[in-house]
Amino acid sequence: MFIGIDHGTTAMRFSNGEAEFKISREEARYFSAGDLARLGPLDEIEGVAVCYSMGDGITAITDIRGVENRGVASQEGAGKHIGGGTRVYDAIRESGLPAIVIPGLHRGSPTDPRFKAYSHQASPEKIGIAYQVVHDIGDDVVICDASSNTVSLLVTGGRITGAFDACIFAPGTEHGALDVNAIRRIDRGEITANDAFLHAGVNYTMDADLRVETMAMFAAMECAAMLLLNPSAKVAIAGSMAPLIATEVEALLSRKVAVYDEWCAARGLVRIARDVFSGATGILGLAVER
Repeated sequence: MFIGIDHGTTAMRFSNGEAEFKISREEARYFSAGDLARLGPLDEIEGVAVCYSMGDGITAITDIRGVENRGVASQEGAGKHIGGGTRVYDAIRESGLPAIVIPGLHRGSPTDPRFKAYSHQASPEKIGIAYQVVHDIGDDVVICDASSNTVSLLVTGGRITGAFDACIFAPGTEHGALDVNAIRRIDRGEITANDAFLHAGVNYTMDADLRVETMAMFAAMECAAMLLLNPSAKVAIAGSMAPLIATEVEALLSRKVAVYDEWCAARGLVRIARDVFSGATGILGLAVER
């Protein structure tokens, strides 16, 4: 049995490809490795794929016991800091279970160097989403994950080309890029940059009747931008908002869109764990170090 663990914005999702469960990040502060028994007998676990925060401290898929500082450059930065993800990561590391840590995409990653105009491109769970989608629909694909954040990736020839991180382009329901008004409020000392990011999603900036439509428009725009680099790529959307925005995204792009739910990342991580522990030396262009 292989297990994928998705460190999402609001919840931790656990999957073995068939059985699944999720807990809030607050609940995750009380997690123990024994909780994985909800997926099957612990002695049948052959490998676990773990995500943690931005994953910007590593560039390769790495054995958890060879990772320093949980694979992050710093605990500071954009996002909520609750402690649940830390607890899950540490419990897996201390359990003795065979486990790998998935990197995020950042300036050290083997992506198109033009994307490195920005320090960070995507967090580790997006690699799980991309791996699942590539398995299902092919090696050339644009993937947009739309939920609390919106993050889009491009895969070309089975290798990740690059990505737009949550604080760069399209808003999610909760988080988004900082506009001129947010920058002014930060400069006046009314709000921190992180708080501004955490309140830049459509739930805070748009009237209720325009939130879904707005997310659909910006998600489609991110996909269209990626299609400039690979016009023949297929398009997929994932995340909790995917079913709500799919029809509008299809209309805006004038093409069919594959739709995935909130479990796509965890399921893709299961597939990564299975392939890495079966001897794979690379995943979507990312090296494997074990």
